[in-house]
Amino acid sequence: MKNASVAAGIVRAFLDVAVAHGADRATLLSRSALNGEMMDDQDARIPLGTWQVLIHAAAELTGDPAIALHYATGTRIEQISIVGLITHSCASMADSMAQLNRYAKLMIEVDVMDRGERFTVDTTGGEVWIVDNRPDPNAFPEITEIAFGRFIGEFRRHFPDAEFAKEIQVTWPPPAHAAAYGEILRVPVTFNHHRNALRMAPEWLTVPFDETSSYVFGIFAERADALMAELERAQSMRGRIEAHILPLLHRGDIGMDAVASDLGMSRQTLYRRLRDEGITFATLLDDLRHRMAADYLRARKVSVNQTAYLVGFSESSSFVRAFRRWTGMTPLEFRNGAG
Repeated sequence: MKNASVAAGIVRAFLDVAVAHGADRATLLSRSALNGEMMDDQDARIPLGTWQVLIHAAAELTGDPAIALHYATGTRIEQISIVGLITHSCASMADSMAQLNRYAKLMIEVDVMDRGERFTVDTTGGEVWIVDNRPDPNAFPEITEIAFGRFIGEFRRHFPDAEFAKEIQVTWPPPAHAAAYGEILRVPVTFNHHRNALRMAPEWLTVPFDETSSYVFGIFAERADALMAELERAQSMRGRIEAHILPLLHRGDIGMDAVASDLGMSRQTLYRRLRDEGITFATLLDDLRHRMAADYLRARKVSVNQTAYLVGFSESSSFVRAFRRWTGMTPLEFRNGAG
């Protein structure tokens, strides 16, 4: 998946665990090209490759190659991601799995999500297996390590007296920390298997969860749906163009030909891709200027004249006319009434 990403809350939580295990925070940030501001909003997105670099750097700096397993079993998903809040509001394991698949990309994006479900339940032979369907798992095994560790850690925390996991199968060969799998996950692990799967106690398919709330679930799901829409927008051609031109917006002379060239396509291809999404380049640019101007004015950190410059207007009078067209108000009226 091009431009795959992971939620900043997941990255931030992993960073905290690595530091608690002895890694130097500044070195971890430097090695992975991260900074604290990138993780201020737990719903922000961090490139998947950056997270992979962070995990490998943490394993080296802590001297613990099983750091991903420690992170997965030692942190609470409801404190890291809205997906955790949703799954904890579900009435059953089956419902929890359905919601996990629905919103999984809010935690981490993998290719399989474009073609099917990340996790499926296999009940062949009377056993119940949770199968991780992501392709090429051996290229980044820590993703599945974390997924299975998360399942086990969450059930261990909420149902300490009940058995959940019985065994695990993984496709990669035994790593240097193979013994840590059994110590941390406390179940037998088979390496070099043809699939990645966790066998669970079958009764969990029918056992209802306590203290669920449809009202709370609805609130969390509404927020998650909004985040999903944002993520899909970022993956669209419109999202790619907006991300490209945002740092250039102050120039004011952003042309479609130049943008198409920067993105490695012809003007006609860019036109067609935007047409397929129901928008023109001119409308996209106008809408982006509108949204950014409103954001600047709401924050009240820059003046009206400075806002005009930041969104690409060389004359304040032209900005005032455009803003009145967008909102029915002058920029000053909007700024004074914001917040």
